[in-house]
Amino acid sequence: MIYKQFQDLKLSALGFGCMRLPTVDGNDANPNEEEAARLVAKAMEAGINYYDTAWGYHAGNSELVMGRILKQYPRDSFFLATKFPGYDLSNMDKVEEIFDRQLEKLQVDYFDFYLFHNICEMNIDAYLDPKHHICESLMARKRAGQIKHLGFSAHGDLNTMKRFLDACGKDMEFCQIQLNWLDWDFQDAKSKVDLLREWDIPVWVMEPLRGGKLASLPEEYAARLKELRPSEGVPAWAFRFLQSLPSVVVTLSGMSTMEQVEDNLNTFQAEAPLSPAELEALLSIAGEMTRRTSVPCTACRYCTTHCPQELDIPQLLELYNEHVFTGGGFIAPMRIAQMPAEKKPSACLGCRSCEAVCPQQIRISEALADFSARLGG
Repeated sequence: MIYKQFQDLKLSALGFGCMRLPTVDGNDANPNEEEAARLVAKAMEAGINYYDTAWGYHAGNSELVMGRILKQYPRDSFFLATKFPGYDLSNMDKVEEIFDRQLEKLQVDYFDFYLFHNICEMNIDAYLDPKHHICESLMARKRAGQIKHLGFSAHGDLNTMKRFLDACGKDMEFCQIQLNWLDWDFQDAKSKVDLLREWDIPVWVMEPLRGGKLASLPEEYAARLKELRPSEGVPAWAFRFLQSLPSVVVTLSGMSTMEQVEDNLNTFQAEAPLSPAELEALLSIAGEMTRRTSVPCTACRYCTTHCPQELDIPQLLELYNEHVFTGGGFIAPMRIAQMPAEKKPSACLGCRSCEAVCPQQIRISEALADFSARLGG
């Protein structure tokens, strides 16, 4: 097992994500505790010492199950992370109540790592509203020894992350972001890594395989990677990419089967970062994959000068590309929901004034109409 230094701790570079535990009959709210215990036992034996759960995982049952499983091991043999569920705005005034309940559910006296969960456009104002006392309350828990290290996870855009860091960055010790070779350019994850480097905040990675989408590839792409590393499987490329980024400390993988655990353990036996040529090949494949379903907007912004609705068309097309490629998901709906009605894709009049000046000849009005339909109007 590869270990990374974080302050005075040695953390396993591979962390066990507890959002995708095995389930009974495919029911996400009913984790298969016996099978999950087998996976954790294998992980512990192989040296994984970081376990990440959250209030909402498996309909609230992940913390309960992991509390019972981890209770079987000495408390100093693992590092435990969970999160305050600010993705639900109704929780904002319940920080003390929820924190105490999490200690009970996980059967511990303290959390090694605790996060503001999912800093994004829909909750940034509430997270930073002083009347909720979120940061103040969590810092008090840290001073009391109930939180050893405080950080945050983020699915929001770069500006949202900047807002949070400007307000609370001095107290943040780590940050968890969606980071993988496809999103390096597609979601501009590179800029988020650069921002965190400016703040000297180490990176924790979620969705290294983009929900499993990068665990297997079309044969044409898999064959190209196989030529470069004949003995490396497709999923390993995602982890090797992350091993090439110096600021990455922990990479979380939601492992549901013993095969996934063993495969990941094999990858994390030793570091094998990508060469410049391998990185170029991987990012080239990422570009080809996203271009197949994306409109080719370059954000030149000629369109915005001709839009009578003054829509931020490049931003809307960026979110449209994300939504189409992912086949849905929550990121685009989450960001669109925070826009005023007159700035959403549904506000497009279909006048095509923007299309007359688009160098890429994008059928913008059709894309925005399709986007609005996919979002349910």
